[in-house]
Amino acid sequence: MPTTPDTPPGHGPAHHRAVLHGGRLEAFSDGVFAIIITIMVLDLKVPRGEDFAALLPLAPTFFCYVLSFVYVGIYWNNHHHMLHAARRVSGAALWANLHLLFWLSLFPFMTGWLGENHFAAAPTALYGIVLLAAAIAYYLLQRALIAAEGDSSLLRRAIGSDWKGKLSPVLYALAIALSFATRYGALALYTLVALIWLVPDRRIEHALRTEHPAS
Repeated sequence: MPTTPDTPPGHGPAHHRAVLHGGRLEAFSDGVFAIIITIMVLDLKVPRGEDFAALLPLAPTFFCYVLSFVYVGIYWNNHHHMLHAARRVSGAALWANLHLLFWLSLFPFMTGWLGENHFAAAPTALYGIVLLAAAIAYYLLQRALIAAEGDSSLLRRAIGSDWKGKLSPVLYALAIALSFATRYGALALYTLVALIWLVPDRRIEHALRTEHPAS
């Protein structure tokens, strides 16, 4: 993988080799995102029957598929914008990215288990644990990318207070606790977090426009 040509003055060759382009990282991640979605849709079993009533037993599985598809889409969208705001990718960021992809790769399994068991307490709670772990992994990747550039990084300025990133783990934790009392309450919270992130977030796009205004 090639190194960036704009290593700041005062940084030695070792530092120069440790700072990498993010193109291959994004390409690899995009491939994993595509595979995750493909596996999830393959878990939708074709019903035996030729009328609409035959689809009713698939309703829980289909709901879980839609919810997980939205989550994967949200992560892909934010991952794409985050890497475009990052000018450098360190070795730590590469491992942090793999850590994120590990938790996202569990989405197909958790989606199938949750749907097949009609939102039972244990699958509902574990689904939330995977969501929480993915949120933490995304945060660690974000911090690794910022650390590679320092306090003046564009990504750090773009993120700002990041109230969505702070609120989401709290809602996940609450939903996990609710899973054993009211599974539909837990699912409502998972859906709420997805809806919060579906609202367009222009922080990074605005920061990129500010740094590189159109001539």
